[in-house]
Amino acid sequence: MKKLLKYLNNYKKECVLAPLFKMLEACFELFVPLVVASIVDVGIARGDKGYIVSRAGIMVALGLIGLLCSVTAQFFSAKAAVGFSTKLRHVLFNHIESLSFSELDTMGTSTLITRMTNDINQVQNGVNLVLRLFLRSPFIVFGAMVMAFTVNVKAALVFVVTIPLLSIVVFGVMLLSMPMYKKVQAALDQVLGKTRENLTGVRVIRAFHREEQETQEFMEMNASLNSLQRFVGKFSALMNPLTLIIINMAIVVLLYVGGYQVNSGIITQGEVIALVNYMSQILVELVKLANLIITVTKAVACGNRIEQILEVESSMADGTVKVVDRKRKADSGEAQEEYIVFDHVSMCYSGAKEPSLEDITLRVKKGQTIGIIGGTGSGKTSLVHLLPRFYDISSGHLTIDGVEVSDYQIDSLRKKIGIVMQKAVLFTGTIRENLLWGNENATDEELYEALKNAQALNVVEGKALGLDEPVEQGGRNFSGGQRQRLTIARALVRKPDILILDDSASALDYATDAELRRSIREMEGDTTVFIVSQRTASIHAADQILVLDDGRAVGVGTHEELLESCEVYREIYDSQYRKEEA
Repeated sequence: MKKLLKYLNNYKKECVLAPLFKMLEACFELFVPLVVASIVDVGIARGDKGYIVSRAGIMVALGLIGLLCSVTAQFFSAKAAVGFSTKLRHVLFNHIESLSFSELDTMGTSTLITRMTNDINQVQNGVNLVLRLFLRSPFIVFGAMVMAFTVNVKAALVFVVTIPLLSIVVFGVMLLSMPMYKKVQAALDQVLGKTRENLTGVRVIRAFHREEQETQEFMEMNASLNSLQRFVGKFSALMNPLTLIIINMAIVVLLYVGGYQVNSGIITQGEVIALVNYMSQILVELVKLANLIITVTKAVACGNRIEQILEVESSMADGTVKVVDRKRKADSGEAQEEYIVFDHVSMCYSGAKEPSLEDITLRVKKGQTIGIIGGTGSGKTSLVHLLPRFYDISSGHLTIDGVEVSDYQIDSLRKKIGIVMQKAVLFTGTIRENLLWGNENATDEELYEALKNAQALNVVEGKALGLDEPVEQGGRNFSGGQRQRLTIARALVRKPDILILDDSASALDYATDAELRRSIREMEGDTTVFIVSQRTASIHAADQILVLDDGRAVGVGTHEELLESCEVYREIYDSQYRKEEA
């Protein structure tokens, strides 16, 4: 949690002024019992109404000034807390964006969402309350004790015994409840993960009639969270009754001692009232402090969780080589004959016992089209994810234009690659805004050209607003085929050196798929294309076809060569064509 406090550096002034104004408010509050004592001892004892009115006016003035100080302190503390949480949210989001896919897979989406939302909100509330009350409450407690000594030393000894007892209760509950709140946040992660899973997979759940089972599982997880929260809440709730018992016992002792001294003529009735008022102030402030401790305990637990994410370093170190334009290298005679080379490449996901890819060798020339085919789970997507360096290879060598992929600057490398994922994802906004993700400086002519090549021109022309047609979250106002074509167009807008189509035409009919492949072949430039597909029709015209089976390359060649030499490819082809013909 301490490491997060550096994000308050831009709010040093607010962090000073908020407690300062709270201290001023506390000072005015400490004078009130003395004014009450003077009213009792002087005004009421003498029957002087003018004196009573004047002292009442002073009390009103102290209250108004205290209110002004309180509002000012609230303004500065809120400004600092909100600014701090905003900065922290930006830093955390940027850090998560910098992590490799391996770290994101390990941590999980649900826990990252919890840290970005609930945890940061808890920390924000903690900072706000600390700036307002962390100094004010102890100041009132010890200030009341000091003021009590100015009234009567013997009676004030009650405060000396009471305050340490209260401190033991407050800080004891705090230290014991802090680890419990960590468990609560972990349980909240699980509930959030289950909720997200059910919302994203609601169609599958309904299709297999799993509503009751999923509801039961959610109820069990929610009940576990509820039970844990209730236990922590009950434990934390011990603070208030224990502090009330101690305070009330102290007031009883104070009244006994004060009454005895009044009868002896040592102190006045007004001074006894002042001492009781000071004890009541301590009670109120300790209740506030108890609630503050609970909030701060949650905030510290959440802050430590956020800090854990920020301490995670990406396993993928950035390179130093900048991707150079291929044409410039060709003109200078530096261009490699083989553009992309997989040399005995293996890859294993973090935490996996077996490699997902093993001993893959493939040599690709510039401008070639490479088809990748294989059964489900054979490693097709894993292979193409190595090119933009979403994952690092475990062994072997992967070079682009003669340079190891790991030596390239990641940003520079990915700007030269256009990739269309298996799941077509569109973002909230307009069609134009989604396409400009590929190239933010693209003109409308370039956008329409990309749409034409992606066979998505009719999607835009069929909308009343054209490129400015709104896109809902996830592109749910478009069909699956429309989403795929728009995401392909987004990749083509970039005019990439390497284009990866990861099973991105699965929702297209054969005719549209064929037109798409023809348009990509006829595009200007010398783009190297990787097509991942389960259809032999989508890759049969490729310059090379790589056949994968359980992470291994079992065949490399053209369509005709593989029909003769690769049993796996022949089985896939037969299952899609020859059995239909028969």
